[in-house]
Amino acid sequence: MTRTTETEAAATAAVRPDPCTALLYVCVDRGILSPELPAERAEEEGRAYAAVRGWRVAEVITDPYGEPDPQHREGWRRVRQLVQAGAAATVITRWPEAVAPSAAADLRHREVRWLQAHGVRVRYSWAPLAAQQDQQS
Repeated sequence: MTRTTETEAAATAAVRPDPCTALLYVCVDRGILSPELPAERAEEEGRAYAAVRGWRVAEVITDPYGEPDPQHREGWRRVRQLVQAGAAATVITRWPEAVAPSAAADLRHREVRWLQAHGVRVRYSWAPLAAQQDQQS
């Protein structure tokens, strides 16, 4: 093994995330009567999803809903930073639209591919999507 290869191998090993650690990403529209309720429910749902699977939530990261490009959101940039640091093996979010709305699906696919390229899975905590993902696993 060459010196460069050893260095690259060490760097890869250093950022390999614990497979039982997840980031919880919450990006939901604010409620009319109770502005914080949708985010609270999304967080509860995500934590329950992680607990059932035996995963530890390393950090809950939130963003206000509305900006279609995830890279323009402070919270999503934090997700990317933590992924690069090897902080988690999974990103949990309620549904695909939390990453980017359907009208900007290309941005969502870009971000999911980026996460996967870094060895991180994206899992959705909303029950119908969670069940579908569990069947595919």
